[in-house]
Amino acid sequence: MSEKRTAAVAQLVGLLDTLRKECPWDARQTHASLRPHLLEETYEVLEALDNLDEETGEGVADLQEELGDLLFQVVFHARVAQDAGRFDLTDVANGIYDKLRLRHPHVFAPEGEDVVQVDGPDEVIANWDRIKKQEKGRDSVLDGIPRELPALAGAAKVVRRSAALGFCPEEPAVGLSEGLATADDLGKLLLALVGWGQEQGWDAEDVLRGTVAEYAQNVRDAETAAAADSLDLADADDVVRQKYWKK
Repeated sequence: MSEKRTAAVAQLVGLLDTLRKECPWDARQTHASLRPHLLEETYEVLEALDNLDEETGEGVADLQEELGDLLFQVVFHARVAQDAGRFDLTDVANGIYDKLRLRHPHVFAPEGEDVVQVDGPDEVIANWDRIKKQEKGRDSVLDGIPRELPALAGAAKVVRRSAALGFCPEEPAVGLSEGLATADDLGKLLLALVGWGQEQGWDAEDVLRGTVAEYAQNVRDAETAAAADSLDLADADDVVRQKYWKK
């Protein structure tokens, strides 16, 4: 890291040190009280990304500002933890550094081993999920998906992770996907379905959340059944996977 970047980070940390000591509002904050601010700043970064034109650079100043606000939240939470004697920003930085090295065995060779060979991005993601599962001692590829995620974001996570086991949701009903040639077409269809659901008295968020939960349970059941036979579905072929999916 350059001296300029090091000094900038140290300056921000020093500023927060002063605020925690001399500002009544900053001094009283906790992880819980900062939670809504973290969420708000995250959404503001997403909005800045939506407004960014990566070709012309229009909107880049807003993105820089919002990323700074989000960074401050990270530093703030680390300082709250430091004041409680739990961890500090150095621990946070070291932790993510070690994690990223471990989860990129195709870039950083594991100790005493050669660099892992991968065929492309899909295999990188599969390796990432497998390493993460081992690290956390998790039983399912779906473990660790935040319950607070909006239903559509949660669905995307569940679908992506279950794909590593060869599972995917059923194809859309006949005719529903006809004419969908672009992402914009899909967006319009989703919006139309939300509106249609409201006419029926159904909340799309609740309906999708329930359907995703049911699908996720089917994935977990298949994993459990395979594990009882000492099998890891990630290493199985499609015939074996479908056998357990039907159980």
